[in-house]
Amino acid sequence: MSAQIGVTGLAVMGANLARNLARNGYTVALHNRSVEKTDTLLAKHGDEGNFIRTETLPELVGSLEKPRRVLIMVKAGAPVDAVVDQLVPLLEEGDIVIDAGNSHYEDTRRREAALAEKGLHFVGVGVSGGEEGALNGPSIMPGGSKESYDALGPLLEKIAAKAADGTPCCAWIGTDGAGHFVKMVHNGIEYADMQVIGEAYDLLRSAGIEPAEQAAIFDEWNKGELSSFLIEITAEVLRHVDAKTGKPFVDVVVDAAGQKGTGRWTVQSALDLGSPVSGIAESVFARGISSQAGQRAIAQETLAGHEAEVSLPENFVEDVRQALYASKLVSYAQGLDMLSSAAKEYGWDLKLDEIASLWRAGCIIRAELLKDIMEAYKGDEKPANLLFAPAFVKSVGDAVPAWRRVVATAVQLGIPVPVFSSSLAYYDGLRRKRLPAAVIQGQRDLFGAHTYQRVDGEGTFHTLWGEDHSEISAVDTH
Repeated sequence: MSAQIGVTGLAVMGANLARNLARNGYTVALHNRSVEKTDTLLAKHGDEGNFIRTETLPELVGSLEKPRRVLIMVKAGAPVDAVVDQLVPLLEEGDIVIDAGNSHYEDTRRREAALAEKGLHFVGVGVSGGEEGALNGPSIMPGGSKESYDALGPLLEKIAAKAADGTPCCAWIGTDGAGHFVKMVHNGIEYADMQVIGEAYDLLRSAGIEPAEQAAIFDEWNKGELSSFLIEITAEVLRHVDAKTGKPFVDVVVDAAGQKGTGRWTVQSALDLGSPVSGIAESVFARGISSQAGQRAIAQETLAGHEAEVSLPENFVEDVRQALYASKLVSYAQGLDMLSSAAKEYGWDLKLDEIASLWRAGCIIRAELLKDIMEAYKGDEKPANLLFAPAFVKSVGDAVPAWRRVVATAVQLGIPVPVFSSSLAYYDGLRRKRLPAAVIQGQRDLFGAHTYQRVDGEGTFHTLWGEDHSEISAVDTH
């Protein structure tokens, strides 16, 4: 008996993907550096489908039908390179190596190019949905060559989550590292979405609304335009009571948020691309400051706040809901704009409507508004920015007064709302007729002769700041 696919790396995610494949009728060859993990999986779940037990990579490769498909599920970085180096001598032209971990897209581009020289396909696959998604149907974002997707796609589409209309949440994203890039941006949006939900919780708590009562509010929000997986699980978290103390669960958890790196990668890549993902960046920095326990302890004893007395309006909860909706949408707008910038930089044909469709089920940022996002990017007339789409111009515009009230109230109360406020600043930055960048260009020209352009004519200019302040054409400076 030959296997249609092999899986090496049987920690929880790898094991669950292997089980998902077997449940969907595929024969799966299993390998792990520690054979005990293979045997544990077989002992617990061996009756879920057809598995082939292997102890070595040569044995794994030998058990596969051609073209061979080997899925790697190990820690990103050097461990992936180590497995690839061991696999490559065992494979033949046309075989496919699949990295389904959270690898950096630049590593994926490098590996894809190196294996292509040997006649092998390397496919970087973004997988979102956590342990449950891996088992029951994740959102899958594969990159690599189109030829490799022709051989691999039907298998991935079968195990992927299905949207409400039955469409698999899996499609070919683009060449080399495109799949891992899109997954990285997905995670960046996830960071911002989680942070702005946390800010909404903090504001409601400041209004005296206890976690259990907030859970009911989030349940209600989940029935409307905010409907999403993250809103749903926030209600569950806020409703949970600590068995040991009887206190709300959120009151016994240390307020220091961890991170595994994909949010940072998104911001670093956005800086390289010159793509303004301010909300995503602020969410990463917010996790950073939450973890600076020592400095925060000193600040609480040292820094004055001068918070103002504020009477909260009767409609404060609704204001927070509208501000949350608008800020959440900005997170998607910034992420999708970053994808457009990357497509130009790397020559990827990224279809934003299709990418939005992949996020409708299985993944962490699945949300009701993704249907409208899909529609916004369908057809020939695509908006330059998601916020310009007719479906969102009015809904965000209607939320702006509440958004401003919420940010102003937070500032007066001394409550940090970095994503609420930076998202509003992004919105205003797009719509404001004149920005202070003109002053910055003047400064740059004065100290570094970096030149500037004028609003009343073509050309590039430099002012002779150290002389008579006359203006000359930039071509005269060379």
